[in-house]
Amino acid sequence: MDPSESGMSGRLLLVRHAPTSATRRARFPTDEPLDEAGFVAARKLAKSLPERIDRSLSSPLARARQTAEAMGFVAAVDDDLRECDFGSWAGLSLQDVRESDAEGLSSWFADAEARPHGGESLTQVGERVGRFLTRVAGRPGTTLAVTHAGVVRAAVVLSLSRAVESFWRIDIAPLSVTELHSRDDVWTVSCLNWRPR
Repeated sequence: MDPSESGMSGRLLLVRHAPTSATRRARFPTDEPLDEAGFVAARKLAKSLPERIDRSLSSPLARARQTAEAMGFVAAVDDDLRECDFGSWAGLSLQDVRESDAEGLSSWFADAEARPHGGESLTQVGERVGRFLTRVAGRPGTTLAVTHAGVVRAAVVLSLSRAVESFWRIDIAPLSVTELHSRDDVWTVSCLNWRPR
């Protein structure tokens, strides 16, 4: 579904940032910038978004801010939109972590309270994403938020009132759009992981 087709109020468009060298290599990210291909892809996505965006927000991390800029937005930074703090795993590939901390990785996937890397647990990520959703619920018009896969997953899990363990069953591609709507402080999911053709 093209997110520009909906006319409902209280609309939130969550855009995962453009690809970076870390996302292309399946690494736990640091605060890396976009590469040139990421800038090009972000400019392309901007042409597929609704003409009217009433407010734009961004994670404080470079790849999200640069995605918003490449799309033509002067986005206000919202700290609750930042990606999970991966602690000691930042910059490592999934394979690196499997080899060095298989037990920790297994516990992280199985337990929403686990923080084997010393960063945030999924529960902590969900709590701050919940704060963000509470703040933007009921705002009229369309809010665009450039953020990260973990934040989008958490927002979908919360909107559907699912257990946080559902987090890993949601695929969020780079530069995909997930559309939520709020009515009476209740969020619904109208579009998930949409990408322009």
